[in-house]
Amino acid sequence: MDLLNTLVDKGLRRESPTREEALAVLATSDDDLLDVVAAAGKVRRHWFGRRVKLNYLVNLKSGLCPEDCSYCSQRLGSKAEILKYTWLKPDQASQAAAAGVAGGAKRVCLVASGRGPTDRDVDRVSDTIKAIKEQNEAVEVCACLGLLSDGQAERLREAGADAYNHNLNTSEATYGDITTTHTYADRVDTVNKAHAAGLSACSGLIAGMGESDEDLVDVVFSLRELDPDSVPVNFLIPMEGTPLAKEWHLTPQRCLRILAMTRFVCPDVEVRIAGGREVHLRTMQPLALHLANSIFLGDYLTSEGQAGRTDLEMIADAGFEVEGAGEVTLPEHRVAGRGGCGSHGEGGGCGSHGESGGCGSSREGGSVCGSVPAEGGCGSAAPAGPVVAGEPRTDLVAVRRRGAGTDLAPNA
Repeated sequence: MDLLNTLVDKGLRRESPTREEALAVLATSDDDLLDVVAAAGKVRRHWFGRRVKLNYLVNLKSGLCPEDCSYCSQRLGSKAEILKYTWLKPDQASQAAAAGVAGGAKRVCLVASGRGPTDRDVDRVSDTIKAIKEQNEAVEVCACLGLLSDGQAERLREAGADAYNHNLNTSEATYGDITTTHTYADRVDTVNKAHAAGLSACSGLIAGMGESDEDLVDVVFSLRELDPDSVPVNFLIPMEGTPLAKEWHLTPQRCLRILAMTRFVCPDVEVRIAGGREVHLRTMQPLALHLANSIFLGDYLTSEGQAGRTDLEMIADAGFEVEGAGEVTLPEHRVAGRGGCGSHGEGGGCGSHGESGGCGSSREGGSVCGSVPAEGGCGSAAPAGPVVAGEPRTDLVAVRRRGAGTDLAPNA
């Protein structure tokens, strides 16, 4: 297919595809899907080999958010029966982070619900970062606390944070349909603040909220322009008790095309399969590793994820390897300076970060698994009848009841 050959050539040169080419990827047929995956896989392997970076989420403060993000189980007015608790103490958060690191995670993502942190909140998170770094100096720490005020990104950097996550989530044109308590421009401003403070910026999207192909292409091209080091791709988990609870638009094939399009637009950037991979990709998750070079290990903010051991087995069985703590995630040209998502400028950033949390994070709806871990939980309840293609897999959605904020061991 001439389109795919063109996209591979551009990806190897870090050249942007056209909007029409990106839209054409989303419009390919299921018959052409393996060709699309193979083509985007060439670009992924060129820049990242067969390495898979593992990231681990710690939900520092759960629920009771004043923002009204429609996808979020922690939103204002949410009736989702999630865990609700106030700030974890630094030693509690450090203990939770240690479980993820022991499971193979290279980066710990510290997330808190809310519009944005107060200065006292920044102090709390700074103490937590220091506690984690004292326990494991090599671990990367990313903060995700919502909208930042002037000077807060610098303070997090001084405390030892490596990265900051804040997702655009959807296109500027449709942002007001998803959230009304803050703006798309507010989000862009926070990512720019992280950049300016010397933090590795992480910003991504949520697919499956009823957006068009044009909206998906718009947000990915906006991300390329914004120049994050990592782009988490979330697939909406329609959580009961949220306005988008009935929005089941995704198939495994659709998810793979979205990941491939993101890889072609952002060829040399860490692309992470984030919330929703287990619910929507399901048994196609190994194919997605040919497109993305990063995943979250274990559970998410408010929902359960695939068993950590199952994640590791999937990576090995698919012929990939877990990225070690001593390996640099990004290509050399990005680490050397600050070049963007496929840009021709200098490189940039310390690696990447997983998303979620804070004001309008996209991991709220979480992602759950199709595995049956020994302790039960995600995916332990089998569907009542045969699985039908295209039918919503509501049986795969499970609220997190273990790990941070509970007395039960985390899934890592």
